[in-house]
Amino acid sequence: MIGYICKYAPIEVFESMGVKMERIEPEVTNFNQAEIKMHPNICSFAKGVLEEVMEKDYEGVILTTCCDSIRRLYDVLKEEFPDKFIYMLDTPRLLKEVGVGLYESRIRAMIRAYEEFSGKCFDEKVFLDYIRDKEESQQAGMKDHTVNIGILGARANDSIREILEKRNANVAFDLTCTGLGRKLFYDEKEPLREYARGLLGQFPCMRMEQAAGRDELIRRYADSVDGVIYHTVQFCDNYAYEYAWLKSWLKRPMLLLETDYTKQSYGQILTRIEAFLESLGKDAIKPVKKMEGKNGMYVLGIDSGSTSTNAVIMDQDRNITAFSVVRTGAKSGESADKVLEEVLEKASLSREDISWIVSTGYGRVSIPFADENVTEISCHGKGAHYFNPKIRTILDIGGQDSKAIRLSENGEVKDFVMNDKCAAGTGRFLEMIARTLEISLDEMGALALTSTENIEITSMCSVFAESEVISLIANNKEKNDIANGVCNAIANKAYGLLRRAGMEPDFMMTGGVAKNPGVVRAVERKLGADLYICQEPEIVGATGAALYALEQMQGK
Repeated sequence: MIGYICKYAPIEVFESMGVKMERIEPEVTNFNQAEIKMHPNICSFAKGVLEEVMEKDYEGVILTTCCDSIRRLYDVLKEEFPDKFIYMLDTPRLLKEVGVGLYESRIRAMIRAYEEFSGKCFDEKVFLDYIRDKEESQQAGMKDHTVNIGILGARANDSIREILEKRNANVAFDLTCTGLGRKLFYDEKEPLREYARGLLGQFPCMRMEQAAGRDELIRRYADSVDGVIYHTVQFCDNYAYEYAWLKSWLKRPMLLLETDYTKQSYGQILTRIEAFLESLGKDAIKPVKKMEGKNGMYVLGIDSGSTSTNAVIMDQDRNITAFSVVRTGAKSGESADKVLEEVLEKASLSREDISWIVSTGYGRVSIPFADENVTEISCHGKGAHYFNPKIRTILDIGGQDSKAIRLSENGEVKDFVMNDKCAAGTGRFLEMIARTLEISLDEMGALALTSTENIEITSMCSVFAESEVISLIANNKEKNDIANGVCNAIANKAYGLLRRAGMEPDFMMTGGVAKNPGVVRAVERKLGADLYICQEPEIVGATGAALYALEQMQGK
């Protein structure tokens, strides 16, 4: 079996020789081997391929010259597997006749190399018969009565398609590295030449010359769908630049997904895709039976976060009857049971009085008594609009992530950006710094307001920032000045997040960190505008979930 990674790889050549070909789609849990054998800033896809090849028994691997990371991968594979067929096929950037001829000659050179390696022989007549009978795979195309999504950018792993399919979204096109069906051209007289022409005639990747028409093709495809998911791989700058360019003119809603090709990224992908589908307003919602108790109708929203689990009970007139906030323990399900019991007691209601329950937050799928779950992005948008309809931009800083959400005048999510890949600028970050300063988290914000010296914390990495704080303590810097420096660092991080989402006043801050006056002041100074903060900023998401539940019951 020979592995390959690129749509330009001539897999049919090997298949006609009886070789099994497998596209390498890494889904690893770590990069232990790759971190030893490759530079840490190498593309995570290249690292994942290395891990996969070291795990599986491939006879060889076909690579193409798509980027520097793949060139480095080739060097490592040649070093690690000198007895395997590791081949780098130099794919021309040119699509004209000279490029076709060049690619044909390079494919023939690759065939000769494999014949020498394996002892097998390539037969052009057998090859011609093989591709003549092989059916080309086709794009799915548009579908009625559902949301149609297009996928652009770098290669998208299978989990993206799986999530879309589970949410009944149709993938109308996939223009990533491996998404489109292959074009199989053949000619009786020059079978390899026409075959090479077909390979080069596929939807052009980023490395192809401008004349390939990639930009125009994207315009044509993207205008036909409801929304576009643009996928990039960590440290893949080329596609990140193209996303920024597309964002400037494409009139369709776009979601940027950056993955590292690990299994652990599934949760991050899931939240973003579900929130994106919800923002499109076409996600199918199942009908429910309307129910009212003796004293009217009540619904419940529950927000299961990493630090707190929050619940809100709302009546049929959109009034908050009761709310509760409890600390999230080791098991989100147990915290959910606890907050349910508390909020029902506060409202003097029983479980049977609640008509519908909507859960949100990272633990939303782990709450068995919830009737439905909605992403925290949509719930924060709806909750913010409930507390203040003037809000257009939300900054939510929770225990483990930060979000910037831009709203329409109706409270619908127009765009959002999440930072959930590290603890930088989150509640966990503040907790760690507070422990290092030997003060409580509640003291930290107030202490920052008394600062007299401007200290800059240069690193936002939690580990490095802690080391920096320890060094400042060793240099006899005051705790209030250090606390203020940390608050300013968080504000700088938050400002960058807001800029990416698109800042538009009025501004609101939600989440547990909104209770920290030092951070609030720092963010307001950075924005040059006031932040609206409701009485209990931790229940905004749960309030939005309750509103979703109420809309379900009232058929809105």
